[in-house]
Amino acid sequence: MPTLDLPGPPGPTRPPRHGRAAPAPRARHTVRRRLLPYLLIAPTVLALAAVLGYPLVDLVVLSFQGMTRRELFSGATPPWAGLTNYRSILSDGFFWTVVGRTALFTVACVVATMVISLLVALLMRRVAPWVRTAMTGVLVAVWAMPVMVAASIFRWLSDADYGVVNWLLGLLPGLDFSKHNWFENPWQGFTVITGVVVWGAVPFAALTLYAALSQVPAELEEAALVDGARPRQLFRHVTWPVIKPTAVLVTSLSAIWDFGVFNQIWLMRGGQPEKEYYLLGVYSFIESFAVNRYSAGAAIAVLTVLMLLVGAVVYVRQLLHLGAAQ
Repeated sequence: MPTLDLPGPPGPTRPPRHGRAAPAPRARHTVRRRLLPYLLIAPTVLALAAVLGYPLVDLVVLSFQGMTRRELFSGATPPWAGLTNYRSILSDGFFWTVVGRTALFTVACVVATMVISLLVALLMRRVAPWVRTAMTGVLVAVWAMPVMVAASIFRWLSDADYGVVNWLLGLLPGLDFSKHNWFENPWQGFTVITGVVVWGAVPFAALTLYAALSQVPAELEEAALVDGARPRQLFRHVTWPVIKPTAVLVTSLSAIWDFGVFNQIWLMRGGQPEKEYYLLGVYSFIESFAVNRYSAGAAIAVLTVLMLLVGAVVYVRQLLHLGAAQ
């Protein structure tokens, strides 16, 4: 007769082991994924620290010293001057004149760059594809043009004897621009220099803004046009909100670059800029290598870097805001 195997009473439970459990594979994978971006960016950070870190630290130290030609040629350690250089510079009215001139020049360059670039980007969106391709090629060629070549072209255009600008303006009735020197008046001279800066800055800004315009949904624009929106209203309420983050980033970058302009002024004035054409970069260079006030020039450079850091902070905040919005 078959017997039935009935389940017996449950056995004693096994007490848990008091030990640290091995990390799960998913946890290790999460740690690696978090560390990967830092590992990828580490070579770039180390290269920047090696190339820019030491000169920047040496510049800051030099600004607190009193270096003269004797220390420069003998290799002796310059005497410690403390805050003397900064007190002398910050109490100098000419320094604040240069700061105001630099800020005004930056605003003029950035406004002109952004307006022209936005118009070019809007035009690229409207033209035929082959025209857009040709415009892109021209912009890239202008962007790749060395500053020395661009400055030479603008010096020829504004030349007092053989300048094309004077010849064209002389064709207008009632105007006589023969032998007109554009750099005799600093306002006119900075207009030419602004043209050089804007000429080199427009390609990057225009191509970047066109890339942003290509992300504007066509459905939104069509719906706005169907509802009776005018072109100005369409741009203000549909197009601009989409491209605004990119426009703010380009504006911040342009302000940082234009605030530290040096090459254009130095080349346009033949390596001998007058005091009326001093910006912070030129002022620091002249103080260091023309007047041989090395520590004072270093202090001006440090103050310039601190001012540029303000623009850099704005740029980084806009990057973080853009990343959070996405």
